[in-house]
Amino acid sequence: MADLRAGLIGLGMMGRNHARVLTAMDGVDLVVAADVAGDVHGAAGVAQVVASVDELIAVGVDFCVVAVPTGLHEQIGLALADVGVHALIEKPLADSTVAAGRLADAFESRGLVGGVGHIERYNPALRALRVRLEQGELGGVYQVTTRRQGPFPGRIADVGVVKDLATHDLDLTAWVTQLDYRNLSARAVHKSGRPHEDMIAIVAQLGESVIANHLVNWLSPLKERVTLVTGENGCFIADTLTADLTFHENSSVVAQWDALARFRGVSEGNITRFAIPKPEPLRVELEAFRDAVNGTGSDIVTMRQGMRAVAVAEACIESARSATSITMDAP
Repeated sequence: MADLRAGLIGLGMMGRNHARVLTAMDGVDLVVAADVAGDVHGAAGVAQVVASVDELIAVGVDFCVVAVPTGLHEQIGLALADVGVHALIEKPLADSTVAAGRLADAFESRGLVGGVGHIERYNPALRALRVRLEQGELGGVYQVTTRRQGPFPGRIADVGVVKDLATHDLDLTAWVTQLDYRNLSARAVHKSGRPHEDMIAIVAQLGESVIANHLVNWLSPLKERVTLVTGENGCFIADTLTADLTFHENSSVVAQWDALARFRGVSEGNITRFAIPKPEPLRVELEAFRDAVNGTGSDIVTMRQGMRAVAVAEACIESARSATSITMDAP
């Protein structure tokens, strides 16, 4: 089978990472990259560099990765769909649920592979966590808590912390638990002088009874990316910065101390840090998309799933704006 001809739109920070991985990937030939500013960092290697999407399309590609500001996703994605090019669009899929729906419709109606770059689904810690949940190691799931905080990235200008960062947690929580958001309430603040929110706290319900809590901000000097899943048998902690997965087990040892013995809850048990393979998430994501284009795999985040993440994010923003609880429509 001949190598797939790949294109890349956007040579900013994320685009340069895509270029690095695509250049080294088996079965793929990065033939062209488009950026109005050119390739100022030399990331495209031997690939042709052009200034526009039309010029990239004229070169001829089988699939394209789109790594540009969110506000441009719909326009560029629709242009690629119109000429039959499969596309992986960085998250969030679009700047509104309506725009995300138009993209999903365009790719589905043409039989094209359309994916969204929700890279946390390819983090080794979260993938191992989901497998262990599916195998019943936690028993019933009670609560999912995520913390995603750090300094403001100057490159983000067109969306706030909810659509840029919180969409990671909204997608991964639904994916790990295999449940949909039913209801949510959020509070946000604007502290940096920008028009968009830069800190949000979210409380939500997924399925019939799972509680979710998400703390997300661009206002912390501490960079943190943590997911905790608490259930019948203990608590899993996934650190996606280090790709470590730890399990804190509920103790089965009978307490001898009277004060503890009278407490009708749980107590600390064994702590296990799992040894898991740690491939680079971006490489796994792009290999999965390559396989989907070749018709040999389906482990991608679809545009319809990406649209759901945008819809939940918009519900969070509306809840924070109106100080009300939002009930989500079924997907």
